[in-house]
Amino acid sequence: MKLKRIMKLALTAFMTVSVLAGCTSNNGNEDAKQTSKNEDTELSGTVSTDGSTSMEKVIGTLGEAFEQNHDGVTFTYNPTGSGSGIKAVQNGRCDIGLSSRNLKDEEKESGLKETVLAYDGIAIVVNSENPISDLSVEKIADIYTGKIKNWKEVGGADAEIVLIGREAGSGTRDGFESITGTEEKCEYRQELTSTGDVITTVSSNPNAVGYVSLAAVNNSVKAIKVGGVEPTEETVKDASYVIQRPFVMVTKEGTELSKVAQEFFDFAISDEAVELISSAGVVSAN
Repeated sequence: MKLKRIMKLALTAFMTVSVLAGCTSNNGNEDAKQTSKNEDTELSGTVSTDGSTSMEKVIGTLGEAFEQNHDGVTFTYNPTGSGSGIKAVQNGRCDIGLSSRNLKDEEKESGLKETVLAYDGIAIVVNSENPISDLSVEKIADIYTGKIKNWKEVGGADAEIVLIGREAGSGTRDGFESITGTEEKCEYRQELTSTGDVITTVSSNPNAVGYVSLAAVNNSVKAIKVGGVEPTEETVKDASYVIQRPFVMVTKEGTELSKVAQEFFDFAISDEAVELISSAGVVSAN
């Protein structure tokens, strides 16, 4: 009788251990599957971008959306200008460079690759008090090269024109000068290092004129027509507004992006990003 009782207790213990082991095994498999799933779907790390100040709005919009979609990701943007951004990629100081001009032949030959993200108009801006509302490309070129020095020569007030531009190496300056044919001929009063500085300077001087990214124009300055065409997203898209340039993402040939940087790059040129790019005031190249 005693022996039967011992055997009964042993059998009960064995069955209990077996059930627990089975539960542990099943839970372990489920945990492993969940971990594997998380590893496949979760993204973490930092995406570092560097370059064009004109691309601040569009790259900021894309970076913010990417961070929202991936909790473990940090997106950084360093507004140093197109030339500096290109060098940053070349020297391995960032993942993706940002340029508001196409790469030059020598830059491509050095191993850099460009991917056009969007197209942006370069707006010619004057002070809000300036009565001028339309200038031809030829008149703009004559103003910036010093052939036209007074606003009265183009129908404005009797006042000396104050020429505001960007610093050497700026993609906006390169685009403006190449389109207007004024390379190395502009007689700038001030050469500023950011789009925001140009807008601030023009807004505070009734006789100033400058050029900035269309996406950056605000109510503090007036963007004039060029050859009768107003600078808008639509006129950039149909190419009727002639002073426009590309927004470019720059990478290095033969250098593989990190997983998180590649994911951002693919997102930026995807159909998903088109509406975001448009909301930033530029025209998607996709």
